[in-house]
Amino acid sequence: FLTIAIGQAISLIGSSAVQFALIWWLAEQTASPMIMGVAGLAAYLPMAFLSPFAGVAADKYSRKIICITADLSMGLAALAAAFLLNAITFPIWAVLVILFVRGIGGTFHQPAIQSIIPQLVPAEELVRVNGWMQLMTAGSFILGPVIGAALYAALPMSLVLLTDVIGAIFASAALAAVKIPRLENHERHKVGFFAHFKEGIQVYREDKKLLTLIIAEVLCMLFFAPLSTFYPLMTSDYFDLSAMYGSIVEVAFAAGMMIAAVLFGSVLKIKNKIRTSYLGLWGIGVATTICGLMPATFVGWIIFAGTCAAMGAFGNVHGIPLTAYIQETVAPEKMGRAFSLIGQVTA
Repeated sequence: FLTIAIGQAISLIGSSAVQFALIWWLAEQTASPMIMGVAGLAAYLPMAFLSPFAGVAADKYSRKIICITADLSMGLAALAAAFLLNAITFPIWAVLVILFVRGIGGTFHQPAIQSIIPQLVPAEELVRVNGWMQLMTAGSFILGPVIGAALYAALPMSLVLLTDVIGAIFASAALAAVKIPRLENHERHKVGFFAHFKEGIQVYREDKKLLTLIIAEVLCMLFFAPLSTFYPLMTSDYFDLSAMYGSIVEVAFAAGMMIAAVLFGSVLKIKNKIRTSYLGLWGIGVATTICGLMPATFVGWIIFAGTCAAMGAFGNVHGIPLTAYIQETVAPEKMGRAFSLIGQVTA
């Protein structure tokens, strides 16, 4: 688990740096909410439409191979774009294509990697292990925007994209070095796609508490998810500040994630995972409301950045217990579909 987690953390640093540079470039070049919205669609449409296939694939085929293929595909897309952009003017459509390809890779990667974790660790350690995973993720999100802002200021975008390639190689090498236990499921190659997909839906129909929580998350994400697309515009357009201030906001969000992850990975003992996850959703709503009420002043930006840290913390208060609950209660051979369904309905 630790080997995989370190590889994923290094990959996330590269991905986070590139993602920040790409999105900031769009915000700076266009200052257009419409373009930012299209960028969000490019990034999230694969999750919305391909998640069922990704979940079935994670339960039907080798999760290890799926993760490696997804990582390398995103790295190769960045490498190809770097070569092309070194020879031509950097167009907006190229950014949208890169975000779309990254979205496809992430769609297949997420349910597979989340389903691998309970194959490697005991059930009683899942909350702690997911806390550690989120701690590494948050640390990557802290370093990523800082590195992305520095690279964006110092280098052409074609070279910035190579950061993603390096991260993909590290993540794939770490996964290749670890032996993942094989799932004993003799029926998984004999059942068709739609039958597999229905089995994934049945997981939620059989667990009413989980189904109600997912419905609440969907309602929350209907309002919260679009905000993430316009997030850079808050700093660049509303507060009229530079990329470095945008990276500080990203770091604050990740720092909040890290604090919550440290607590889950060390001292917090969660008795009711579902109730704790609901608390996280409420916290996200309150923090988002405060962010939206800030005036367009420097003091307002400071409060905005601080509240974003709380938003990141509550995101993990929601996500870590929910992930652990699914890993603990869902059958291993259905776990990929369970996680992919969450990705689909929240995208």
